[in-house]
Amino acid sequence: MGGQKVRRFRGIAARRTLGRVTIPLPFDPAEVWGRRDRYHVSGTIEGLGFRTTLVHHDIWQLVFGPKSGSAARLADRQAVEVEVWPEGPQQEQLAPDIAEALAARPQARVAFDSLATFYRKGWLRWIDTTKRRPEVRAARIAEMVPLVEAGHKERPRPP
Repeated sequence: MGGQKVRRFRGIAARRTLGRVTIPLPFDPAEVWGRRDRYHVSGTIEGLGFRTTLVHHDIWQLVFGPKSGSAARLADRQAVEVEVWPEGPQQEQLAPDIAEALAARPQARVAFDSLATFYRKGWLRWIDTTKRRPEVRAARIAEMVPLVEAGHKERPRPP
């Protein structure tokens, strides 16, 4: 977690129907972390860790389901200290060749950034297994970019 990526704030938990709990964000994640279709985040509430996806209903908010350990311990209108940051490899952590290929196709970059950490790491592992074969590495990057842009979370497996 990079220092500039962490956002700390005091929020108010709100209990919703069916036991869900929401905490509104006092910032726009697109301004802080760049525009994405989806924000997978990690963080802490009162020092206890969580992972979730941000939800936008008029405002961006953390949403926890009724079975979430985070939701279970929060009371309605409880003031809480929150730290939140984007999960997984971020653009500045990517190898230069991968970052450059994604930067050349902005929609692919947004799609890649929107993937859950599991899928981002899967693409990166697949590419990184070719470090000793630069021509294969370049081919895999060239294959990944349009697939991610088209909405593939992982590369299609050959039949």
